[in-house]
Amino acid sequence: MRFYDDNRIVMTLDAGGTNFVFSAVRAENEIIDPIRYSAKGENIEEILKKLIDGFRQVENQLDDKPVAISFSFPGPADYKNGIIGDLENLPLFRGGVALKAVLENELNISTFINNDGDLFSYGEAIAGLLPEINTLLKEKGIEKEYRNLLGVTFGTGFGGGIVRNGQLFLGDNSAGGEINRMRNKLYPETSSEDSISIRGLQRVYASEAGIDIGNVPEPKELHDIVLGKGNGDKQAALKAFSELAVVAGDVMANAVTLLDGIVVIGGGLSGAHPVFLERLVEEMNKNFTSFTGASLSRMEVIAFNLESKNGLEGFLKDTSININVPFSKQYIKYDPVKKIGVGVTRLGTSKATAIGSYTYALDHLDKLYII
Repeated sequence: MRFYDDNRIVMTLDAGGTNFVFSAVRAENEIIDPIRYSAKGENIEEILKKLIDGFRQVENQLDDKPVAISFSFPGPADYKNGIIGDLENLPLFRGGVALKAVLENELNISTFINNDGDLFSYGEAIAGLLPEINTLLKEKGIEKEYRNLLGVTFGTGFGGGIVRNGQLFLGDNSAGGEINRMRNKLYPETSSEDSISIRGLQRVYASEAGIDIGNVPEPKELHDIVLGKGNGDKQAALKAFSELAVVAGDVMANAVTLLDGIVVIGGGLSGAHPVFLERLVEEMNKNFTSFTGASLSRMEVIAFNLESKNGLEGFLKDTSININVPFSKQYIKYDPVKKIGVGVTRLGTSKATAIGSYTYALDHLDKLYII
């Protein structure tokens, strides 16, 4: 559901392992400059006070009273009841923290919490990459509309979300789209997040460069080293991004096999896509080899890199043909090439998450008042 002409205001938060980014959304647009707090703290009370103060700062900048708080927060969690479980990237949340109840008690406003990967994906499906792709197809005169999207975030951790037929898929235990728990192709005893994350990049670079991990440059610097714009071990940086691409491509091929839709990448590492996305898509399109030696396509679809000129042109190319209906003179259109595209966030991760949060809240508020 779209709320692009709705005047209600929802306060939002993008909560990562590094920063808390507070904002407010009206009619699917951010209406204030985001407010950032560090996600670090000495104890859970300090973190909770930061969250309360952040929303109070947002409310003080608004000209109308907001109708809800809606925001992303990492899992595991019981999102329906707003209880946060044991978080790896925010270790002060242990044993179950009733975050929804705290905020509703302190701020006296309806509060909705969901997974960061889910809400990022929802935002990109509503107003980001998914509608952009469908607009481009329509402009080309291609009668196809994509309605499914897999969103993934590469950053402090590795997250994901699924939008199916325009609706956010949450699962029965608030655990839908927890793509970080898929197996790591290169290190099968570990999770994919151990390679698709900042710490994964740093680990590989440190190993290849023969330096202490504490001396590894930041991801932006590693990206610049690959492009020859910074000082450092280029081969080590290439290896780090290559491992990320291989593991991510393998995971996405598995996920897309179940979903069959567009893939969008966000998170702090998405800006480095020029040095890993082509390799990632190549991994998705790799073939299997059967016991007889025959080659079998890894997926029933072909993935295209939407960030490259050739990839986008290939994706948008009309590959349909007219086939004859047996025993008649009738012809119908058939496209034998099944395509998906892989691109990066069009809105920015925080904004996409804010729009997803906004839509999620208003949709649920409206359902509460349906008699």
